[in-house]
Amino acid sequence: MTEDHYFTARPASADERRTIRVTLAGRDVEVETAPGIFSPGHVDLGTQVLLRAVPEPRGALLDIGSGWGPIALEAALRGASSVTAVDVNERALDLLRRNAARLGVAVDACLPGEVPADATFDTIWSNPPIRIGKDALHALLATWLPRLAPGGEAFLVVQKNLGADSLATWIAAQGWGAVEKIGSSKGFRVLRVSA
Repeated sequence: MTEDHYFTARPASADERRTIRVTLAGRDVEVETAPGIFSPGHVDLGTQVLLRAVPEPRGALLDIGSGWGPIALEAALRGASSVTAVDVNERALDLLRRNAARLGVAVDACLPGEVPADATFDTIWSNPPIRIGKDALHALLATWLPRLAPGGEAFLVVQKNLGADSLATWIAAQGWGAVEKIGSSKGFRVLRVSA
């Protein structure tokens, strides 16, 4: 038994690849997944709620905590001008690269330190890794939300019972932009941060 988490850099679990069918951008597609990553068997419910709530992607888009790629792939399939996806899990990034190639879309899947320090984004879509703990989550968001370009928007989905409302209050206090709840479904809240 391993103690892998989806936020483990190099999962110890066997890298047993498999193909699953999912719906992204209104299309039924096949993607590759494996153990040791977040939601390896399907598009998780929070991500589904987020993808139903977000407007069409515009400009350069960032996916924070990409996993095997449902958010980044959806954005690319929906015509985002560029998609950058960051994750600390190297297996997840490899899967995302392979899935982007499989679907014929361009996604720059990289470790957080590989994103140029001066890069900014017009749009951020994320199902952030809440289970890393509050301090680590705040540090993660403090790294990326200030990279919203002027006029940019971030959309985050968070389970209500895992602190969506307190996270919205914390984000608003940071001065990165206006925060509002734009949707709620199946125990999840979608937050929009407008720079």
